[in-house]
Amino acid sequence: MAARREREAAALRANLRRRKDQARARSESDQRDAPKPPGPARTSRSGATVMSHTLTVAGVDLEIEERGEGPPLLFLHAGEGLAPERPWFDLLAARFRVIAPSHPGFGRSALPDWVGAVDDLAYLYLDLAAALGLHDAVLVGACFGGWIAAEMAVRDTRRFSRLVLVDPVGIKVGGVTDRDIADMHAMTREAIMRRAWADPARGAIDTTRLPETELAAIARGRESLLVFGWKPYMHNPRLKHWLHRIDLPALLLWGAQDGIVTPDYGQRWRELVPGAAIEIIPDAGHYPHWEQPEAFVRHVAAFAGT
Repeated sequence: MAARREREAAALRANLRRRKDQARARSESDQRDAPKPPGPARTSRSGATVMSHTLTVAGVDLEIEERGEGPPLLFLHAGEGLAPERPWFDLLAARFRVIAPSHPGFGRSALPDWVGAVDDLAYLYLDLAAALGLHDAVLVGACFGGWIAAEMAVRDTRRFSRLVLVDPVGIKVGGVTDRDIADMHAMTREAIMRRAWADPARGAIDTTRLPETELAAIARGRESLLVFGWKPYMHNPRLKHWLHRIDLPALLLWGAQDGIVTPDYGQRWRELVPGAAIEIIPDAGHYPHWEQPEAFVRHVAAFAGT
């Protein structure tokens, strides 16, 4: 009898421990999925407040820069990074509530081993829009971010009102041997700068003056870009066949001197996205939002009606 009671007591203790472990696991899961407290507020060069925080979406920790109080705008950055310290961000935030995540593997965003395709990023950012409760948001993507934005738009546009693609990569329009997208990984840095900028001096960075942490972040971002765009190189062979599904008003912005993906490539995008318009920005290369930020913001604001 005593032995039986001891067995029953041991089973009860084990059951209680199991319940405690399950409750602890649920609590830890809730904490992981909840927004982390914002980091300390910083100020940009113009004196605007810069809020950076981390939000966990689908198990991925995303670093997010957020500024402004206008209509919501989700901005997906280029393969060279976000560069929120450049003037474009403050100018855009004067018109919109700008939400700009760092892609997985860029900035302080995590890159789990199961995230390895642009499809993953498209679904991740659709989940981010849902987590933030976005409605009638403007979706803007530049370069690599434009590819992601297009992949999102062929899937689900319910939370967005407008689509702006800024010199996007992501589709193959020429023949098998045609180079639609310049192979930046096969070029010297000087050659890349000549192709990517109307005036390479505008994009010059003295890496000898950067701290080790920034150099490491640059290297990590470039490695992460290879994860998503190495083979096939910076495009999805199937995407062009689904662009007809985009049911948002769409605007293509293109740098007149873009040598990475030329304005002719942009015209093919315009033909494939139903009802899309294209605007060519003079004296700009692959990153018109950096090189001609006033013109970039003016076009976006006019298109969004703000």
